[in-house]
Amino acid sequence: MNVTASLASVGVLLCWSTGPIFIKLLTGFTDVWMQNLLRYSISCLFWLPFLLLGVKRKRVDANIWRRAIAPACVNLVMQSSWTGAFYFINPAFGDLLNKTTVLWVVIFSLLFFPEERALLKSRRFWFGVILSVTGIAGVTSFKEGLLSKTTITGIALTMTCAVTWGVYTVSAKKSFKDIDSRYGFAVMSIYTVVGLSILAGLFGDIKGCVSLGPIPWLYIVVSSLFGIAFGHVLYYVAIKGIGAMIPNLMLLATPFIVLSLSTHIFGEKMSLLQVFFGVILLMGCAFAIWSQQSLWREEKESIIAEQI
Repeated sequence: MNVTASLASVGVLLCWSTGPIFIKLLTGFTDVWMQNLLRYSISCLFWLPFLLLGVKRKRVDANIWRRAIAPACVNLVMQSSWTGAFYFINPAFGDLLNKTTVLWVVIFSLLFFPEERALLKSRRFWFGVILSVTGIAGVTSFKEGLLSKTTITGIALTMTCAVTWGVYTVSAKKSFKDIDSRYGFAVMSIYTVVGLSILAGLFGDIKGCVSLGPIPWLYIVVSSLFGIAFGHVLYYVAIKGIGAMIPNLMLLATPFIVLSLSTHIFGEKMSLLQVFFGVILLMGCAFAIWSQQSLWREEKESIIAEQI
């Protein structure tokens, strides 16, 4: 048992469970554009020394600056929609809907990686798709005030984030295929901050940052380090040590942790029917992860058998 990787999985679960809470807390202090810029800038500064050290030691591929452009553009849309969603809906509801990212990652993988199209023959995969679609329909249908403009906007932003996360994952996989993903994320963070700076300059209240008190700044620093910088580091450690399946299955528990925290902090409540369909949604995501991991394991065993 890889203890370090197992602890890292728990760590990333806790880090990414607090992200939606801090984002929601900050909605009362600053606009979405400035919140995104401030949080990502701190994360970027955290990674910058690591990147500079890699450049100095000539460990960073020169092509990384070109390859990081596409993932960074997608990440810009993803981060903007993710943070923006919590200005309209509560954390647990948004985080639960965002778990459809698992499904979108698989779908885009099928489109861009021919070797993964064997999943289309997997009954387990299609069962997961059916459960996920059923879960999404149920969670949203039983949402109080579903037809309000605020709720519809929040759902639209959350689903935009879910889809773009799928594109981002596939894009990063292709762009950083033979490059250390940590360096790739560091360069991508620089590009993302540039994009967020432009958006903040056009639409954000830059002067408002001056009047932010110590509590909002504490939220910004903690959420940027734990939600972005530390969370990604721990995720890389986890998947390197024990593979992607266990960490991703553990992350399906984040909506319940977020709901527990959000209930006490914001008074968020979900009906029993929403929770029921939420469980169905997460089960569908789990089947999607399971089917994809089984495919990778079968391919690996096939390659080993051919070598023998």
